[in-house]
Formats: sequence, C-alpha cells, structure tokens
Amino acid sequence: MMPRATVKLIITGDDFGYCPRRNQGIVECFLTGAVSNVSLLVNGAAVVDAVQLARRHHIPIGLHANLSEGSPVCPALKESSSLLNAEGFFHGKMGIRRALAEGRLNMAEVKQELTAQVELFRELTGHLPYHMDGHQHVHVLPEIRHVFAQLLVDYGIMYTRVPIEPDLPRCSWIDPPLMAFYRSVEKDSLETVDVFQKYHIRWPDIYIGLSTMGKNMSVSNIIGAIDNATAAYQAKKDSVAPLSPLLGSGREARSVTVELMTHPGYPSLPPVGGCGEGPDDFSQSWERLHELETLKKPELQSCYKARNIELCSFKELKV
Repeated sequence: MMPRATVKLIITGDDFGYCPRRNQGIVECFLTGAVSNVSLLVNGAAVVDAVQLARRHHIPIGLHANLSEGSPVCPALKESSSLLNAEGFFHGKMGIRRALAEGRLNMAEVKQELTAQVELFRELTGHLPYHMDGHQHVHVLPEIRHVFAQLLVDYGIMYTRVPIEPDLPRCSWIDPPLMAFYRSVEKDSLETVDVFQKYHIRWPDIYIGLSTMGKNMSVSNIIGAIDNATAAYQAKKDSVAPLSPLLGSGREARSVTVELMTHPGYPSLPPVGGCGEGPDDFSQSWERLHELETLKKPELQSCYKARNIELCSFKELKV
C-alpha cells in the first residue's frame, strides 16, 4: 500500500473577461481563497478589465480558448470562415459539434483562430498562458484536438484540462439532457487522451466540475466528488501507473493534482457582456451567483483544511 498522497487542488474560475459582473465575482472568489486559478476569454467583452484585475491582484491566468461563442479575434476570419454561422458568429456549443460532424470546419482556420487567441493573450498580459483549455470543451473534439495539441507544443504551453470525471455515472441528480451532453464530452475526452500523451501534454490527475456545476454545486457535492475521486485514484495508483502523471511517476508518495472547474460570478445583465453577441442564458442565470456563494462558504474552506487539501494554480505546478 502506498503512503497517502497530498492533494493539490486547482479551483479554476472559467470565463474571466465575459462581463464586468463575472469579473467582479471571480476576483472576490480569488481574494477569499474560493478559487485559485482562472481561465481568460480573450474575445470576452470585458477582457481588458479582467487582465487589469488579474495584474492588480496577482491572479494566475490561463487561456479559455473559444471557438463556439461570439466572434473570432483573428481579423482574417471575421468576414468569412467555416467557423462562422449565417449571422457571422461562431456556431455555438452544439452548432460547432454539428458542423464538425458534417465536415464543414476547416482545420487550417481552427489553427489560425487558436493562434490568434494565444497571441492576443500574450499581447494583453505580457506572457503566455500558464495553461490552456477549451470553452465548452471544444479542445477535445475530433480533429480540433490534434490542432490544439500541436499549438500547445509550438508555444510551450505545458498544461491543459481533460474533462473525464470519475464519479459522473453515479450523479443521478443531473438532468438527463445535460447528462447526455456530459457523456459526449467524456467520450471525446477519452479519445483525446492518446493524442495529448503523444504530444507530452500534461493535465491534472483528477478532473471535477460537471457534477458540481450551477444548481448542483454544494459543499457536500464538492467534497464528496474530491473524496471519491482521490480514493479511487489512490486505489488505482496502488496497482497501475496513473493515466497522466503531472508530477512524475513511480510508487513514492507524491501530490495528487485535482482541478475543480467552476463558473462563479454575478449574473450578466444584458446588453453588457458576452463574446460579441451579448450574454447568453448560462451567464445570466442565478446559478452563477449560487456557485460564487457556495465556493466562498467557510464550511467548504474548513473541509479543505481538515483534509490537508492545498489550493494552488497551474502556474505553481512543477514541469
């Protein structure tokens, strides 16, 4: 039996830059120790405000690559592109999946837009992203995953997210339509693992966030997900090598890395916000505030301390 590993928890606040109210909520969470890491939307309406806040409060930020909502940042793709619908915006969360399945997406344009987003991130922040993931999980989609992986290698971005949640099958509280989407994300992610391994890209040992999103977020759900996932990981580690060892391998005691994906913030108020076409229902929902309030609960912070869970960011991980 291996010695019990230390848990390093990365709590990522997604969609930084979406609107001023989302920015405000994420910063509040960071300053109270409720999130430890953020993902920036460079085509978000409030991206400049977000970058200024990150600089002021020393918030570690990565890139939330966006191919599904709003407008591209690459000037050459703004007028005509396979990435755009008839209205001139990205195809949407499900629309991009349909367009991809129908063979309508040009991967050269995917690379062009992702490259433009990395470059804009660097221009805005003065540095490359400490990690890079995909808005609405577009980075694990077929074909796109290969372009995404090569881009990370080209820029030397070491870390990403692979949204495979160990406890998902047992989460009976998730609405069936949402669960169907989550299972499709899981399938795409499982098929992405070999690609990311081939490119020597790294990601946390454990991912959590689908089962705890929005109205489903609670202290008990978060802690239960962490406890169950780390116990299962420890048992697997006793018998086989981990799927993606972030900090090394072998049978010595080491840190287990966990990423908790979150979407806290104050709900967007139209017409302010969005990524070029105004804020969507997700960002206007009361569930954004519910996540903010849950993550800030002292009870949750106490649970972390009781389990010796250390909060950290991708920036702090060892290569």
